[in-house]
Order: sequence, then structure tokens, then C-alpha cells
Amino acid sequence: MTVSPEVGQTIHVDGIRTNLHDTVEDPGGGTVLLLHGSGPGVSAWANWRLTIPALAQHFRVVAPDIVGFGYSDLPAGPYTPRRWLNHVRGVLDVLGVDRVHVMGNSFGGSLALGLAIHDPQRVRRLVLIGPVGTHFDITEGLEAVWGYQPSVQAMRDLLDIFTYASNPQIDELARMRFEASIRPGVQEAFSQMFPAPRQHSVDRLAHADAAISAITAPTLIVHGREDRVIPLSSSLNLLGLIPRAQLHVFGQCGHWTQIEHAEAFNSLVLDFLSRVSPQIDYMRR
Repeated sequence: MTVSPEVGQTIHVDGIRTNLHDTVEDPGGGTVLLLHGSGPGVSAWANWRLTIPALAQHFRVVAPDIVGFGYSDLPAGPYTPRRWLNHVRGVLDVLGVDRVHVMGNSFGGSLALGLAIHDPQRVRRLVLIGPVGTHFDITEGLEAVWGYQPSVQAMRDLLDIFTYASNPQIDELARMRFEASIRPGVQEAFSQMFPAPRQHSVDRLAHADAAISAITAPTLIVHGREDRVIPLSSSLNLLGLIPRAQLHVFGQCGHWTQIEHAEAFNSLVLDFLSRVSPQIDYMRR
């Protein structure tokens, strides 16, 4: 029987069987926690499979399937930001990790912000990639993502929304995501998370401006200029609010920055996370 690469090790977090990718060894840079997005069929491995090997050369990398997603348990709802954030905290507690660099993609960006707001002592540096977490009018792209009904054509349509231009890596990911989205119980859980009207889900994942402004962690924000899922204005808003923030915008890039521009993305993030000096150079590109 072939085991999916999406399946890692299993830990139990407050009774939730949690699928986790953990490189275990720390080469000296500390631990990086990776928080995935919320698209249909998502998993930590699907979201971060091009990122983990690069980071693992310098850091211990921990990438959980957040409760309700991937190969972690799919318990009955309701699914709330507090429940998701408590699960993330629980993962760190079970692993005995006190302080981490945190990287959050899209939906995971809101959870990363939540950790920096509510547990600032646990967050060393913060990386937000096409992040949810501010108030904005829901896009047609995000409406399509959260309203997904499984079919090959629907996943292909989402592929066009997620990316600026298709390539073999993206095609492979789309196949993986479709197959994951039709596993038993996955769509049932997904349909509970972001019900119509879906603007409500954007708003409940948003944090108060005052809370965001109080974040002290050095922060790198990364966004694709052609992102049709999360508007670039969300990251510009965060740049204006977080005192020690910088923003890098990739041109000819959609919502999957870490996949569409994997090599440049990894280089950018490694440079940011490896800095010793507290001095932050602000840049708008």
C-alpha cells in the first residue's frame, strides 16, 4: 500500500489526532512553525512541500494539519478561529516548543497573527504570505475557494484562480488537492467552516487594528501582485499597522507565492529568518 507523502507523524492534541510533519533536528536556527491555508483538499504537505526542504537545512520545521484539515481529525463543528488557534498552541505544547518563528499562508496568516497577538512571548519572527487577518470585501476568488463543491472541473477552475500561470508543479498540486478533497469526511468538514454569507468568515478571521499594531515581532509580509484570492490591500494594511514590518510583492504571481516563485521565496524567507541584527529594512517592491 502506497502511503501519501501528506501523511507524517501523529500526535494527540487535546484528544485531536493530529497529522504533523516535523523535521525534529534543529541545525541551529531554532524552530519554524508553518500554518497552511484553507483551500479545499489542503494539507500542510501540499502547502509547504517546496518550502520544508529549504528551511530544514537551517531550522527545525514543524508543519501540522490544523484540526479539520488534511489528515488530522475531522470532528464536528463549529469551527472557529479560537478553536483553530488553540489547536496550534496545543501542537507547540505537546512538542515542548516554547518559541518559534511563525509562517502563515492565507487563512494560516490569521492564525499566525493571532499567535503573535495573544502569545507574543512564543513568536520570534513572523512571516505572512497572502494573509487573511484584516477586514476586506470578500473577493470572487475567495468566494469560489470557500464555496467549492468537489469535481475535477471545479478544482481546475480554482487552479486558474490561485495561480498567475500554470506549470507542471501547479498541475501536480491540483491533482493532489482534488483527490484529497474527496476523501471521506473532508467535504463535510470543509462545508461547515465557511458557510454563506462568506463575508462573515472574512470578518471573524480579522483582528482589530489596535491588536495588530501592538505586534512586536519583526514581520515579513509576502504577496503576489496578481493575487485574486486575497487582495494586496490586505498586506498593505498590515504593513501600515505592524511597527516592524516589511513587504515584498512578487510580480506575475497569484496566491501561491511559495509555489509559483519557490526558489526566490525560499531565499527571501531564509534571509529574513536568519538575520541577527534587529534592524529592519523597510522595502516596498
